[in-house]
Amino acid sequence: MSSQKQSKSYMVTRCKPLLGTFVEISVDEDHFHAEIDYAFAAIEKIQTLMGFHNPDSELNHINRLSHQQAIEIHPWTAQVLRVAKQIHRQSQGVFDCGIGHRLVAAGLLPKHIDYHNHDLGGIKDVCFLSPELITSTRPVCLDLGGIAKGFAVDMAVRILRSEGISSGAVNAGGDLKVFGDNPRPIHLRNPHNPKELYKIGNLQNAALATSSLYFANRSQQASHLINPLATDESERFIQNHDSYSILAKECIYADALTKVLAISKQINHPCFAKFSAQAIRISA
Repeated sequence: MSSQKQSKSYMVTRCKPLLGTFVEISVDEDHFHAEIDYAFAAIEKIQTLMGFHNPDSELNHINRLSHQQAIEIHPWTAQVLRVAKQIHRQSQGVFDCGIGHRLVAAGLLPKHIDYHNHDLGGIKDVCFLSPELITSTRPVCLDLGGIAKGFAVDMAVRILRSEGISSGAVNAGGDLKVFGDNPRPIHLRNPHNPKELYKIGNLQNAALATSSLYFANRSQQASHLINPLATDESERFIQNHDSYSILAKECIYADALTKVLAISKQINHPCFAKFSAQAIRISA
């Protein structure tokens, strides 16, 4: 974050429905429309590869077959899986994207595969045989939704920079990355009153991700925040309505680490220092 410079308005802002949310790309120059299209195309590619809702996605191919045979995967999928395994290891299992079946059972994700007769594993059971060839020692039901969204933001920024855009921002439903010399003011919602915003400073050349149940039905037992280490079913779904945010250099880490914060409730969890991240928790 930075508070040294005043932000200015972006010249071009475009928005598309992607990744289960609205993705907004803003840049400071007004003549880079084709380059913004390239960034959106990359995000669409990531959605095609790693989207849970598409039964034919590469992710669901992994979920369906990786315990039976080696699966050759796209380099981007491989990168996300490697980071997921890294964060799982550093968080001592608090982060685990192998909870897709829990979300399916709760009615929060579509049911593409029958898992009733399987002893399901997690991200730790996914093994790399080569940089882009994987297998799993047990059946898995991976959900890469959040961490893939963070990766998509990072990839969009990478493409914008490579195309000569010096300053801008990509925002995908709570996953934000700002690049260049123009800092962007950052506001977080008050969990008790989501219409109220707190300004926490300015973001520059960094990423911020937030997880919360702002607009969830508070009478529902299930939530999209799941504790993979819970042994008691009543403790599996996180019902705390605090706001959990992570500042990091890359959005893929910021998004994944919000789950570590939401589950552990530890503002100084050792995992954050490993990835040079800073946690922000706003109590409801």
